Amino acid sequence: MYSKELTKGTLRPIILKLISQSEKMYGYEITQEVKKITSGKIDISEGALYPILHKFEASGLLTTEKVFIGKRVRKYYTITNSGLQEVVKLSQELNDFINTLHLIFNSKLT
Repeated sequence: MYSKELTKGTLRPIILKLISQSEKMYGYEITQEVKKITSGKIDISEGALYPILHKFEASGLLTTEKVFIGKRVRKYYTITNSGLQEVVKLSQELNDFINTLHLIFNSKLT
C-alpha cells in the first residue's frame, strides 16, 4: 500500500474519474472500487473521501441522491457536466505530472 503522503495529491482526480465512469456511486463503493482496481495499493479512508465529495458537491461537480435502504440512507454521487470538464483538466494535469516525475526518476544526473 502506498503512503498517505504519496496518494494525498491524487485523491481528487481518482475519485472524480471513478465517478465519471459510472452512472452513480456511493462512498463505500468508491473506496472498495479504488482498492480493487489498485490491488489494495491505494486505500481511501472515509476521513479523506467525504470531505472531497462534499467539496465536489458544493462546487457543482457532483450531484447527490439519497436512497433509503431499509432504515439506512445511502447517498449516491453523480457527475455533472462541470465535473466531466474537471475530470479532463485533472487527468491532463496528472498525466503531465507523471511524465515530469518520469523525467526525474528515470534519467541520470549530469
